[in-house]
Amino acid sequence: MKAILVHGWDGHPEEGWFPWLKKELEKRGFEVTVPQLPDAEKPRIEKWIPALAMAAGKVDENTYFIGHSMGCQAIVRYVESLPEAVKIGGAVFVGGFFLRLTGLENDADVQETDRHWLGSPVDFRKAKSHMRRSVAIFSDDDPYVPLDNQEDFMEKLGSEIIIEHNKGHYNESAGAFQVPSVLDAVLSISGKDKR
Repeated sequence: MKAILVHGWDGHPEEGWFPWLKKELEKRGFEVTVPQLPDAEKPRIEKWIPALAMAAGKVDENTYFIGHSMGCQAIVRYVESLPEAVKIGGAVFVGGFFLRLTGLENDADVQETDRHWLGSPVDFRKAKSHMRRSVAIFSDDDPYVPLDNQEDFMEKLGSEIIIEHNKGHYNESAGAFQVPSVLDAVLSISGKDKR
């Protein structure tokens, strides 16, 4: 089984809970890839999706994606681009969004990046057709991702929704260096929790 961990805006492979999750999944027999996506401080769809496709390589029903924040957008946009016959095992989305972000700094570059991603259409139906299962995890006190973002995941992607308390944006500043709910979700959708 293969797992691909996808960081968010301004993210990197060694941040927060990624090293912990990588180790936990490897212990359970997953081959784990954690790519560094280009220009993370100013992410662009046209750069991120090809880079993610290259890092993922050949994907199939034993491939699972785990994304944080904007990494969730990247996964859905990548999966949407797959050839019709290709299916992946599923995805776990952590602090993901399609609707809106809050608490962003009032900086022209930041605002432009926000518009770039939120203003670009997504074919949710097509993305969903490539995934067997998905889980979306949110925190009730996320300063950037309001809980109404869960609706797109639930209604358009058919994701199982998990809402946790006081986890912030699941990043280092929220003290998120281990997130058991993410590991549990990956094991659940991959069937590894049954073994």
